[in-house]
Amino acid sequence: MVMRPPPFDRELVPELEAIRAWLPPTVTPDMIGAGRRTDGPFPPPSNEELACGGRFEVEERTVPGPPGAPEVPLLICRPTTATAPRPIVYNIHGGGMVAGSHRLGLPLDWAEALDLVVVSVEYRLAPEHPHPAPVEDCYAGLLWTAEHAKEIGGDPDRVILAGGSAGGGLAAAVALLARDRNGPQAIGQVLMSPMLDDRNDTPSAHQMAGVGVWDRTSNETGWGALLGEARGGADVSPYAAPARADDLSGLPPAFIDVGSAETFRDEDVAYASRIWQAGGIAELHVWPGGFHGFDGMVPQAALSRDAKAARLRWLRRLLGE
Repeated sequence: MVMRPPPFDRELVPELEAIRAWLPPTVTPDMIGAGRRTDGPFPPPSNEELACGGRFEVEERTVPGPPGAPEVPLLICRPTTATAPRPIVYNIHGGGMVAGSHRLGLPLDWAEALDLVVVSVEYRLAPEHPHPAPVEDCYAGLLWTAEHAKEIGGDPDRVILAGGSAGGGLAAAVALLARDRNGPQAIGQVLMSPMLDDRNDTPSAHQMAGVGVWDRTSNETGWGALLGEARGGADVSPYAAPARADDLSGLPPAFIDVGSAETFRDEDVAYASRIWQAGGIAELHVWPGGFHGFDGMVPQAALSRDAKAARLRWLRRLLGE
């Protein structure tokens, strides 16, 4: 029996009603094109806006992509006040594998507080570019970032993987790829409501059907675009869906957070538990009443401020600064 969903945080409820006008709970394949429009309530910021009044130097680069594939665009934001190589946040954007861009969701609040370099990667989107194109693009961008860290004012020995939603799933997948290919070893991974499991059959996935943001049908849309008929089958790669990995040992310390009232809750809790079971390090937060992406869409809410503060505290501890 499917139980009713947990209640949303009372401060978020009025905002959720407004959000539904432009982002309904259920996204179907025929809505992917509309989801890629840039004239919605969260338009991509310009370079001038990303510079934050001169606090960051903004640069766009294209770097070698995976073998035989196009080049990968990177957006680099480095603090203008830094006098020594700084840690790098390698950021992977969300969008359900089917939308979004490297201009959205940059963690410039972390960068400003801790003098971090942010490198945000633009990866090819499904369904036009199914797995493994997105994760291989992200890995190619990481290779370039690690090799050219000093050139962009960064410390190659202090790279942090980060991403939200689909970007969180891709960040987790890149961590697995780097481990298995003996690639660049990040010192941490920040996985915000990560999209990890194509099977889409957890209690929270069923609970949130038709409510909140990014429900079970939306999740089928995203995973179906990425994996096609392989979605939910026996042969899905862990580099597509990290929850499929048999071994979660040897990964960078992880910060994982998720709302209690969202589809990804149970798969994210399970991923943190499996990291601990493998002898790894993870910090897990389940924000009561939070819907998917609540802290980005309703940043003024007390719950959102708590979530943002917890991530920053973890980064300070990780970096020892």
